[in-house]
Amino acid sequence: MPEARSAGGVQSVERVFGLLDIITAAGGEISLSELASRARLPLPTIHRLLRTLIPLGHVRQLPNRSYALGPGLIRLGNAAGLALGTYAQPVLQGLVDELGESANMAVLDGRMVVYVGQAQSSHSMRMFTEVGRRAHLHDTGVGKAILATLPQEQVVSIVTSMGMPTPTEKSLGTVEELLADLELIHERGYAVDDEEQEIGVRCFSVLVPEAPTPTAISVSGPTTRVDWEFGDRAVPLLLDAAQRLSAQFASAG
Repeated sequence: MPEARSAGGVQSVERVFGLLDIITAAGGEISLSELASRARLPLPTIHRLLRTLIPLGHVRQLPNRSYALGPGLIRLGNAAGLALGTYAQPVLQGLVDELGESANMAVLDGRMVVYVGQAQSSHSMRMFTEVGRRAHLHDTGVGKAILATLPQEQVVSIVTSMGMPTPTEKSLGTVEELLADLELIHERGYAVDDEEQEIGVRCFSVLVPEAPTPTAISVSGPTTRVDWEFGDRAVPLLLDAAQRLSAQFASAG
């Protein structure tokens, strides 16, 4: 009997995370009927699991009776993201040692990116991004590296809902411009923030493949040092670092 209860407990945990994954894949909100269809579970089972998650704040029921991810997940997500950045710190520092410019890691956070790790350059004039800062996807190197892996309809949905602010005259301000840039990123394997966040700052970024959540790493600095010749040196090192991070995540899992 204890074994049966244990097995049932494990099954319930798997089902809970399955439901959360389905809601996440649906954009953070889903109707009960669609949730039941995708989960392929009996409605009473889904109701029981949701009744457990709602008081914990991990799921909330909306006025239209659909279900959405709850605020209780934010604390868990932030802590997990920061832990991910700490785990990657030696790799980021290795990029700084080899290239001399600041290195960052960011993960997809809903419809934005959040910076979870950084190793700073020793230059007095350097790029500094506060860990924990959230930013738009369309005008950051890490954001565009992530967007380039998403279906076009999801990209359009994200930028339509979040808007496309243009911090500089070089920022991409239309969906058409963004989609064209993402096609180029997909073809060449890396993204560039070419003074799109801040005039005088350039960033090269690549996706970390098979990371536990959509993740990108980057190196950035003043355009006087981070020029296109710098990019020729930086991109192979970034790609190698991304592969090493991917292998670390796989072994940790």
